[in-house]
Amino acid sequence: MRFLIDPAPSVRFAVAGLRSGRAPCGPAGLELLHDLGAVDDDGNHAGPIHPARFRERSDEWWARTSYALALLVELYRAARVDGSRLMQLGPNSRASDLLALANADEVADLIAMRDLAATKLLPGLPSGPVGTGSTFEGSIDLNADADLIVGGVLVDFKATQGRARPDGSRAAGLTRADIDQLLGYVLLDYSDAFALRSVAVYTVRYGHYAAWPLADLCAELAGRPIDLAALRQEFAQVLRVELSGYRTASIVDRIQRRVTTR
Repeated sequence: MRFLIDPAPSVRFAVAGLRSGRAPCGPAGLELLHDLGAVDDDGNHAGPIHPARFRERSDEWWARTSYALALLVELYRAARVDGSRLMQLGPNSRASDLLALANADEVADLIAMRDLAATKLLPGLPSGPVGTGSTFEGSIDLNADADLIVGGVLVDFKATQGRARPDGSRAAGLTRADIDQLLGYVLLDYSDAFALRSVAVYTVRYGHYAAWPLADLCAELAGRPIDLAALRQEFAQVLRVELSGYRTASIVDRIQRRVTTR
């Protein structure tokens, strides 16, 4: 979907994952990233991908490329990757082997989600600058990046299958954790660099897009109007001072703090 929305999406996390050396498919990954224009001949990060260059490629190619890039990003994000399909490849593998890792059902699933987004997501997005995988000023304190920011709206993609209904069907849902994640991104934008005014969730398997004005959402959750600038500074203080101290504290210290606050 990033290729569908963003005219120049970054794949820096895929590059970082490949550089981690956690999988034996380095040459295959470099070949793919070079073909996409994301790295130069020396394997150095060259910049974003420009999907318009590949407009004639098939839907299957786009799906397999997206799947391969997601696997490379896992090398950067995941704590464990020993079960990754990348481990099926060896140092002599080629980009074609990397693209073959997605099976036919997964390719069809990715294409269906992309086509659904074209009709259900794109028409609801505002006009304005587009950014995918954007990081915030506070991302240095808490590793996080946004799926999509467009025209002052932060959109988080949810690809879960949803909750099961008694009749066997499934339904999309929204949890408090989902809302907390959205607000966490907003608070990480310490200096309001992205001028966020709304947050949204798009459930990619259901084609449902829901957006909320940020001021209204915060007031609803807090029961009163919120000074977002002040809250961001408080959040930065928690991450940079209080949370840092908690992380370095001993187990005994942590237990004592919990007992004291009860």
